[in-house]
Amino acid sequence: MGIGNIHRPMLDERKAAILRAVVEEYIETAQPVGSGHIAPAVNVSSATVRNDMAALEHEGYLRQPHTSAGRVPTDKGYRYFVDSLRGPGQLGTAQVQQVRTFFAKAHGELEQMLHDTSRLLSDLTEHTAVVIGRPPEATSIRSVQFVGLAGGIALIVVVMSNGAIEKRTLDVGPDVGDDRFAAATAHLSRHLIGMHLAAVPETVASTGDPATDALSSAALTSMRELHDDGDEQMFVGGASRMARAFDAVETVREVLGILEQQYVVVTVLRDVLDRGLQVAIGAETGLETLAECSLVVAPYEIEGEEAGTIGVLGPTRMNYPQALAAVAVVSKRLSHHLTEG
Repeated sequence: MGIGNIHRPMLDERKAAILRAVVEEYIETAQPVGSGHIAPAVNVSSATVRNDMAALEHEGYLRQPHTSAGRVPTDKGYRYFVDSLRGPGQLGTAQVQQVRTFFAKAHGELEQMLHDTSRLLSDLTEHTAVVIGRPPEATSIRSVQFVGLAGGIALIVVVMSNGAIEKRTLDVGPDVGDDRFAAATAHLSRHLIGMHLAAVPETVASTGDPATDALSSAALTSMRELHDDGDEQMFVGGASRMARAFDAVETVREVLGILEQQYVVVTVLRDVLDRGLQVAIGAETGLETLAECSLVVAPYEIEGEEAGTIGVLGPTRMNYPQALAAVAVVSKRLSHHLTEG
C-alpha cells in the first residue's frame, strides 16, 4: 500500500525543494516560515525563494497567515510532501529499543495487549494513538475448554484466532467431575474449532451421555451470547496530548469528543484504509471536525489475516516520516507477536 493514492501534479525541482523545506521547518517550529530561513537550505537567493513561495501560494501549496510575513503549508502542501517521501523515516535507536523491550515483555490477554500498544505508539510519536481490534465474528474459534471451579461452577474458555480470550461461568451443579468436563471439551472441540462465532449452532450431535450433552448445550448458549455482545474494541492512548497539539480550546474539545465516539473513529480508520491511503490529511479524513488533523494508519495481521488497525491522530503539522516509521514498526511487531503468541 502506498503512502497516498492521490494524483500529485509535478513541481519543478527547486519549488519542490522549497516546499519541502517550508514543511519541515513548520513541523519543527510551528511558526510561519520566511524566505530567509529557507534560502540557505536550498542554496538560492532570498529573492528567488520569495518569488517561488509566492508562486507556491498561488498554486495552493502554501498560505500566508494575515498576522505574519511568513507562510505555512496547506493540506495540499502537506499532501505533496507526504507523497514525495520515499518511504517511512527511521526510528531512533532509543525508540527501536523501546519497541523491542515492549514486545519482549508483552504478555496476557489481547485486550490488555492492544491497550498497552496504543500507549506505546503514543509515546513513540507524542500524538494520540488508536488501536482497533476486530469483533469476535471476524475471527474463528481456536480452542474451547471447560474448567471446573468450586461450588458447582464451571468456566468455559474460548480462545479466538485473533488471540482474544472469552470466558463465561456456568452453573453446572455439584456432581459434574473432571471426566465430564474433559468429554464436553473434546466433543465441542471436534465440532467448533475453526468456526466463526456467528456460525455456532444451537445444538451439536449427541454424545449419548445426557450429562455431557447438557454441558455442551449450556456452553453453546453462552458462546452464542458472546457473538451477540461482539463489537470492535477500540483503545486510545495519549488522548491528553491533543490539548498540546492545538491552540484553540474548541478544536481540542471537538477532537476529544470524536475520540469518545467509537463507531465514528472505527469507520474513519477503515474508510482511510479502504481508499488505499496510509495518511489522510485534513479534509481527507472525511470529518469536518478533523479538518485540522491528520491520520497515519496501518493494518495489523494474525497468521496472515487482517486482524485490526492501528493509527496515529495529530495536527496536520505532525512529523510524517517519524509517524509513518512508528506505525510501520509497531504494526509489524504487533502482527508478529500475536501470530507467534
